[in-house]
Amino acid sequence: MRPRVVAVTVVCASLLLLGAAPGAGDHPPPPARMAGTGGGTQLITAVAPEAGTLTWWDLRDGRWTPAGSTPARFGANGLVEGASRRQGTNTTPTGLYGLPFAFGVRAAPRGTSYPYRPVRQDSWWCQDNASRAYNRWTEPRPADCRAAESERLVAYRTQYAHALVIGFNYDKPVRGRGAGIFLHVNGRGATAGCVSAPVEAIRRMLAWVRPQQRPHIAIGTAAGPTAITRY
Repeated sequence: MRPRVVAVTVVCASLLLLGAAPGAGDHPPPPARMAGTGGGTQLITAVAPEAGTLTWWDLRDGRWTPAGSTPARFGANGLVEGASRRQGTNTTPTGLYGLPFAFGVRAAPRGTSYPYRPVRQDSWWCQDNASRAYNRWTEPRPADCRAAESERLVAYRTQYAHALVIGFNYDKPVRGRGAGIFLHVNGRGATAGCVSAPVEAIRRMLAWVRPQQRPHIAIGTAAGPTAITRY
């Protein structure tokens, strides 16, 4: 979703030490309390509110072990249940999603094994509800996908220096629910619905994530009806 510049910047906590785990101590970590984790052995959790936290985990000997953690930013209007989200609301959809592929204006970080598409001058993400290419990467932009309703990816050199596609509304797109939800590099403030993090954290995740381990991302709040443990 087109990155949004807002007057009020989301305040992030200090970068957590690599390997520090939210939920440590007497409480099992979030992956151990979730309804499902996608069946793979790698998981990213993005938890709000306040200063959000993005943590990436490995399943080792039946236990979820943190590989890293960093502050995260979300949509300017907060989080909303993914199944009821509407396009253009500047909200981040909660839920458990696959990660179809990665992309970037810059070259893939060293060690990246995930499918990674380079952003070119004619790379677009179609967000036009009337287009057959709705919620898809296109090169070039098809005639039925209006530029005003789409993103020219190269225009966002900071945010899309590196990104992972979040599989929200991706496999069988529902018109009007939303398109172009990514895990990308921080811009100047809150996003228009994506999840974002500092560039070095995104680079570390891209070197960590492995396609054969079927990684997923879970997005949710710490508690309440959109609690991450529901997914």
